[in-house]
Amino acid sequence: MTPPLAPAGWSRWLVPPAALSVHLSIGQAYAWSVFKPPLESALGLTGTQSALPFQLGIVMLGLSAAFGGTLVERNGPRWAMTVALCCFSSGFLLAALGAATEQYWLIVLGYGFVGGIGLGIGYISPVSTLIKWFPDRPGMATGIAIMGFGGGALIASPWSAQMLESYGSDSRGIALAFLTHGLVYAVFMGLGVFLVRVPPPGYRQRRPADPVAGEAAAARTPQVSARSAVRTPQFWCLWVVLCMNVTAGIGILEKAAPMITDFFARTATPVSVSAAAGFVALLSAANMAGRIGWSSTSDLIGRKNVYRVYLGVGAVMYLLIARFGDSSKPLFVCCALVILSFYGGGFATIPAYLKDLFGTYQVGAIHGRLLTAWSTAGVLGPLIVNKVADSQEAAGRSGAGLYGLSFTIMIGLLAVGFVANELVRPVHPRHHVPEPKETPDDQLFSDSGRAG
Repeated sequence: MTPPLAPAGWSRWLVPPAALSVHLSIGQAYAWSVFKPPLESALGLTGTQSALPFQLGIVMLGLSAAFGGTLVERNGPRWAMTVALCCFSSGFLLAALGAATEQYWLIVLGYGFVGGIGLGIGYISPVSTLIKWFPDRPGMATGIAIMGFGGGALIASPWSAQMLESYGSDSRGIALAFLTHGLVYAVFMGLGVFLVRVPPPGYRQRRPADPVAGEAAAARTPQVSARSAVRTPQFWCLWVVLCMNVTAGIGILEKAAPMITDFFARTATPVSVSAAAGFVALLSAANMAGRIGWSSTSDLIGRKNVYRVYLGVGAVMYLLIARFGDSSKPLFVCCALVILSFYGGGFATIPAYLKDLFGTYQVGAIHGRLLTAWSTAGVLGPLIVNKVADSQEAAGRSGAGLYGLSFTIMIGLLAVGFVANELVRPVHPRHHVPEPKETPDDQLFSDSGRAG
């Protein structure tokens, strides 16, 4: 499949909607918690087991994004979006078959493994194309797409809850919901496949005003290759920082609906299923807003300072939920929203942090390697929250008591991330590349790291 060249007169503003059609679809992953209680009830699963498809999906997202970038660049955005469409939609169809036949392993294989590959390829598919179309505003262009990924649950969460109410929450109803997701997302992502175009030769040679000044500033930044970067303590400090920040956010996000229900189950105002789904949608909005707001703030106060906020204030938010969360719904919701805004902001800020430390020489490749921290956190966060909740339930606890220990663990992990951030120092000159030479394609690949 050859990359489709834009004809004369093609508007570049048709490309962001193409990217959004993919990212809003794959952003459904953030609404997985809506399916957890019905799956646990229909198939007799524990919280840990019902989290496995989501965990595996995040693992495959990180791995396929880290290792699939070369294929995406080589084959073009239409090929990548088509692969993402096929994998993501067929993952839902396999999951539907698994739910209909009550074969849980098919749900894990479909949604987690096959669908997870679609998540990763879809995540990176439009980034370099948007940068080529918007060389004057690459941050704005890629921000539109990445914000869509963060906000996908705003659509998927209430939609999924409504389908479960209409179809039923038994295995048959879950299967029909998965089937509907697979078919509708295939059509919606197909719009992106149809619309996407790459610019004609020479278009990407446009540069923003005063390119000489920009090139001079880039030249003053130390340049480090990907091979050298992974040998520096700075890389591994940032790996820990990203992993801890994502673990803290994803631990709430993956179990959001049952968590808020459990916290207020024994109060005078319990949380309904629809309200819990609305809470998931609010978390998605905070995740989406944090990607734009906090990354912009980092340009003003610096990367290290903004991660001090993510990790330090995030630990305080967890402490407030653990101590007082079950006594005040507004407090619980506000703290969770802040934590999820830090989660989204962390993804958006880490590429700029990498660029500050390692330069633009191979920042895209360095960022790809760092995404393994996302894969690790995708397992670690849900595992901590679900495993602890299961053990506390077995010990006879209920309500907010299911989560106290896991929140304490999260506070400890955020403290570890805070210390790792404090240890970040400028890269030693022995790791610098004396005279980096970039082709336009290398620069585009490097710039794609900003999409985190």
